[in-house]
Amino acid sequence: MTENRHQALGLSDEQVMEMFETMLLARKIDERMWLLNRAGKIPFVISCQGQEAAQVGAAYALDLKKDYALPYYRDLGVVLAFGMTAKEVMLSAFAKSEDPNSGGRQMPGHFGQKKNRIVTGSSPVTTQVPHAVGISLAGKMRGDNIVSIVTFGEGSSNQGDFHEGANFAGVHKLPVIFMCENNKYAISVPIERQLACENVADRGIGYGMPGVTVDGNDPLAVYEAAKEAAERGRRGDGPTLIETVSYRLTPHSSDDDDRYREKEEIESEKKKDSILTFAQYLKDVGVMTEEQEKALHEKIQDIVNEATDYAEEAPYAPAEDALKYVYAE
Repeated sequence: MTENRHQALGLSDEQVMEMFETMLLARKIDERMWLLNRAGKIPFVISCQGQEAAQVGAAYALDLKKDYALPYYRDLGVVLAFGMTAKEVMLSAFAKSEDPNSGGRQMPGHFGQKKNRIVTGSSPVTTQVPHAVGISLAGKMRGDNIVSIVTFGEGSSNQGDFHEGANFAGVHKLPVIFMCENNKYAISVPIERQLACENVADRGIGYGMPGVTVDGNDPLAVYEAAKEAAERGRRGDGPTLIETVSYRLTPHSSDDDDRYREKEEIESEKKKDSILTFAQYLKDVGVMTEEQEKALHEKIQDIVNEATDYAEEAPYAPAEDALKYVYAE
């Protein structure tokens, strides 16, 4: 019998099933968006495939009613866990007026939703890191006992924003979780041409925080690291740098030709896909049956179909809305 790891972490069978459902929803929405893009119906996709375990594992370790998420463009799993719906994601993909992220003004993947404390990001990468630090500073000053989680790729860990944000958070002992989703490529640049150190997590010590590297294909390992980081932050012990190592299963975006990678490498990494391995774990510990897995796939397919149909039929914003929030009124 496979060891029941989730109960040892204090997670119920219901909670791990919910985690798997969120991971699967992220994957199915993402797959649908690629089909829509290739059919010429939506302009752009930037994918979460291969990184769902890290995103959902970390999000479930937080207080989803009060903590803040500052996601990067791949973080579909994070925003779904924080409360964004499939319908809202699709409205963004189709750039419709009801899109909660930007009212259809912004590219897909620029997540933002005030009611769920998802803080909007920008196209230049890593700008969300100092914002997360600022939110945690404000929370600390107000005594709110909140944690902010900010996610970014390993390419972003080479940007000045990361280093400035990490240094400030370390000096002021702020409750920030810096989570680097290392998918081994910064667009076409492989990890060995990005870092002189072995792991992104090795950089934590320079900013007075622990750095931990975990298997990004294992949602329970990521949950454990993020839970510990959140508790450390709330105690007043400061930030944590978590590096989740996984793999980007798709090209960088729908505009990328990824022939800089060998097909054999991609096929090898697909065997570690968390959608397959976590489903197997749940079956091995008796939490999910084959029948339940099949029913879950069907349920999610219905959700994605409904979200697609709704978003495709929804109205675009009037042209004059392009000027909203640009000039003082």
